[in-house]
Amino acid sequence: MTVTPNKHIAVLLLCVAAAACMQACRKGEEPAAQPTVTAVAPAAPGEEPIKGFFLLNEGNMGSNKATLDWFDYETGQYSKNIFAQRNPGVVKELGDVGNDIQIYGGKLYAVINCSHLVEVMDAGTARHIATIPIPNCRYITFSGGHAYVSSYAGKVQADPGARLGYVAKIDTALLAVVGECSVGWLPEEMAVRGGRLYVANSGGYRVPHYDSTVSVIDLNTFEEVKKITVAINLHRMEPDSHGNIWVTSRGDYGGAGAGIYIIDGNDAVSSLQLPVGNMALCGDSLYTCGTVWNHATGSSTASFAIINTLTKSVVSNSFITDGTGAAMQTPYGIAVNPDTREIYVTDAKNHVTPGTLYCFAPGGTKRWEVTTGDIPAHIVFTRKKLI
Repeated sequence: MTVTPNKHIAVLLLCVAAAACMQACRKGEEPAAQPTVTAVAPAAPGEEPIKGFFLLNEGNMGSNKATLDWFDYETGQYSKNIFAQRNPGVVKELGDVGNDIQIYGGKLYAVINCSHLVEVMDAGTARHIATIPIPNCRYITFSGGHAYVSSYAGKVQADPGARLGYVAKIDTALLAVVGECSVGWLPEEMAVRGGRLYVANSGGYRVPHYDSTVSVIDLNTFEEVKKITVAINLHRMEPDSHGNIWVTSRGDYGGAGAGIYIIDGNDAVSSLQLPVGNMALCGDSLYTCGTVWNHATGSSTASFAIINTLTKSVVSNSFITDGTGAAMQTPYGIAVNPDTREIYVTDAKNHVTPGTLYCFAPGGTKRWEVTTGDIPAHIVFTRKKLI
């Protein structure tokens, strides 16, 4: 039995590598879509510190179907597709393939991959403020009044000769790109540690010639100072409170399976034998989801583990304790409420139909589920009420 990502994820990534982006748009005379509101949980006391969370649905590539959902803890209501109603003047709505979402300085930043832009909204209203053009943008992180966005730099297509990617530096007051730094091929998620930016390079478009490095950028000079060899086709990153950076590898979807690696404070690399497609940190617990693919049966089994970041060991092979995980077709996104420790897992299903968001109690039993947009993927919590 070989450890690899879920076959549907592999198919999706191959499609991304092979297809060019198309941008459909809503005609100016058509009314904006109205959000669908569903009561999924009891209302919480108004003094709850975290007021809710935004969920960015990636949407099907080439269909201009990235959408934004909102869950309100005070009402227990889940609102699906809120961007169009709140921004009727944005005729293309969010755009094509929502790849990351974060909050910084009262602003909500959504990275829209195939539309080649970062959509900036007010975090308290989800209303449009600005768009920042960045080609084939992937992930965003922040430090010292600046946003850093990874970019594949070139077109969305398979290309063994693809150019090096780069990281764009954005002034969050001006909402403009003020610098660029070349890194490895096809950079993905990033993490800040000790005045340096660590960038996971994938090389995915160059298959089978993947990149296997993490670029290290000095944030004072905004220059790459070195590369750390880790594993092929790197993807996600998560810094912990002990000076480590956790990095996932997607492998090659065949002989080399998915895995997770640790870059310590001295930039030494170690690993754990665990299939990880995505992860979320809460305290010293790193919650992960991934799949184990069985070539003999042609089927996959989902895994939902917890890693102790202090001991660097797996402490649970399944944080879902009621069997709900077996019903998930494609576990995709994961997030943990830092206050309540509720666990959220998304199921992207077949990548072309609406997905499902599951909420689990800290003990791993399902509290509720709700239908989302297509390919629910990225969650960000907020302490500001949406008005």
